[in-house]
Amino acid sequence: MYPFTYHRPSSLDDAKARLAASEDGRLLAGGMSLLPTMRFRLASCADLVDLNGIEALAGIERGDGHVRVGAMTRHAAVAGSAEVREAIPALAALAGSIGDVQVRNRGTIGGSICFADPAADYPAGLLGLDATINTDRRAIGADDFFTGLYETALEEGEIAVSVEFAIPERAGWAKFGNQASRFAVVAVMVSQAAGGAVRLAVTGARTHVFRVTEMEQALAANFSEEALDGIPVSSEGLNEDLHADRDYRAHLIGVMARRAVRDALAR
Repeated sequence: MYPFTYHRPSSLDDAKARLAASEDGRLLAGGMSLLPTMRFRLASCADLVDLNGIEALAGIERGDGHVRVGAMTRHAAVAGSAEVREAIPALAALAGSIGDVQVRNRGTIGGSICFADPAADYPAGLLGLDATINTDRRAIGADDFFTGLYETALEEGEIAVSVEFAIPERAGWAKFGNQASRFAVVAVMVSQAAGGAVRLAVTGARTHVFRVTEMEQALAANFSEEALDGIPVSSEGLNEDLHADRDYRAHLIGVMARRAVRDALAR
């Protein structure tokens, strides 16, 4: 690592002040992505502001038609939450599929979405469940939050505080994960709201999470696996790496979409 000054604020205001006072400050959540890149000297900062001492940023609360998850809430806490399992069981399943036990007990929802890894699970959860990201300045809809490869709509110095998930009529999660890293080669979150509107989000297949409107329209008319028959998935613009080429990822989008629908119908 390159040298840096470590800060552990006890409040959000303190964290904001320390971040604003630094010319090159970074926020530390779970550290599952940032610390490895710093250790290999792929990233550096003058000041590291650790959010783990701020209790107000963690916790899960069910309200009227929504579930609010604090940005510093661990994946394991979401997976094991009785409120989440009752209101949005697919979200608990998503959290329980992230990484391994060690990662789930250190990684946070806020850290995951702000890092915006193209193969991360939570972006599909947010986009597929019509979530809202609350920051210290504003509320940002999931449709507007993820903007590119490791890029989000957050402005300089802006801090994610919580994520608010609308409780759907039903939702399903399906993931084809890398066997070593547990990152998504392709994963899908699908949900249907009480009014019938459907959202289907895919992660792992492009530079950032995206929705498949053709599948959403078909499922809104008939929420079944059969409704997805005959809907082509283009490989154009999809990721290609040693784990899967573009054509295979296109195939997986169709397969995972059907499995996510099956999961939603089984809950």
